[in-house]
Amino acid sequence: MLYLETPIGVGFSYSTNTSSYEAVDDEITARDNLVFLQNWYNKFPNYRHRDLYITGESYAGHYIPQLAKLMVEFNKKQNLFNLKGIALGNPVLEFATDFNSRAEYFWSHGLISDSTYNMFTSVCNYSRYVSEYYRDSVSPSCSKVMSQVSRETSKFVDKYDVTLDVCISSVLSQSMAINPQQVSERVDVCVEDKIVNYLNRKDVQKALHARLVGVRRWTMCSNILDYQLLNLEMPTISIVGSLIKSGIPVLVYSGDQDSVIPLTGSRSLVSRLAKELELETTVPYRVWFEGKQVGGWTQVYGNILSFATIRGASHEAPFSQPERSLMLFKSFLEGKPLPEVF
Repeated sequence: MLYLETPIGVGFSYSTNTSSYEAVDDEITARDNLVFLQNWYNKFPNYRHRDLYITGESYAGHYIPQLAKLMVEFNKKQNLFNLKGIALGNPVLEFATDFNSRAEYFWSHGLISDSTYNMFTSVCNYSRYVSEYYRDSVSPSCSKVMSQVSRETSKFVDKYDVTLDVCISSVLSQSMAINPQQVSERVDVCVEDKIVNYLNRKDVQKALHARLVGVRRWTMCSNILDYQLLNLEMPTISIVGSLIKSGIPVLVYSGDQDSVIPLTGSRSLVSRLAKELELETTVPYRVWFEGKQVGGWTQVYGNILSFATIRGASHEAPFSQPERSLMLFKSFLEGKPLPEVF
C-alpha cells in the first residue's frame, strides 16, 4: 500500500525549489502524481503486473479521477498501469451540488432553524458564498447569511462529524474545558492534537526518513503551498463518467455524519451519472452489514458504479468507523458485494 502526500508541500513532502509551491493547480498535481507512479514502477518493476486501485477522500474527488484519466491515456501508448478501480470518499465531484447540499444537511440534523435554512437556500447558498470568498468579494447578503449559519451551528460542533464531541483544547484553551469526563471513550476526539505532537518527535521523523524543508514544524495546515483554489469549481463528475466508459469500476462512499461534503449531494450525483450513462440498477438500495450491525446503505449501477454510506462515519470515515470502513475497503478490493446479512 502506497500513501502519496500530494500536492507538493503537503505532509512531509517538499521541494528544494520554492517556486514549486507557487500557482499549483489540479493539472500540475495530476501530472506530478503520474510521474511519481511511473518512477515508482521503474524503481520497483516487480509490482508492474499487480492490480492497482487508487483511493482518496475529500478534494481527492479531483485528484483521483484526474490521475486515473492520465493513467488511462498513458496506457494507450504504453501499457504500464493495471488500474482495476477507484474509490472516492466524501468527494468533491461537482462544486454546486456538493456544497449546496450542506444547507439541507444542517437543517435535517437540527443545526439550523427553518428561517436560516430558507435564507441559506434562497438569499445566498454555500457555493455562492465560497465563490465570493475565494475572490475576496463577499457580498453583504452572503455575509449576513453565513454569520447566522455560523451562530446557529456553533463552533462547538465538528462540521466534519456533526455527532462527534469536539476536542475542547482545539476550540478553546484547556482552562475553559467543560465537563471533560463527558468526552466519548469510543473515539479520541483530541487525536489531532496528539498526532501533531507525535509527528514532530525527532525519532518519528527519523523513522519516516522525513525532512522538514522550509517549515519548522509539522502542522495540520500550513500556508507554504499556493494552490489555485478556484479549481474547486471545476466539475470532475464527467471525468468519473469517462473512466466508467473505459471500464474502470468506481465506488463513491460517504460517511453519513459529514456536513462538509454530505452524502445527499454525492448520492444525487452518482444517481444522475448512472442515468446519463444508461446504467441499470444491479443492486437495489439496501443496508449492508459489518459484524452484527448495519454498516451503512448501498446501491450499485451496472455492476461498475457503486454508492455506499458508512453509518456513523465522519468526513474521514476510517477515523470514526474503522471496522466498517475496512469492510467496505475489503469488499471493494475483492470485487464482492457488501454483506447483506450478518
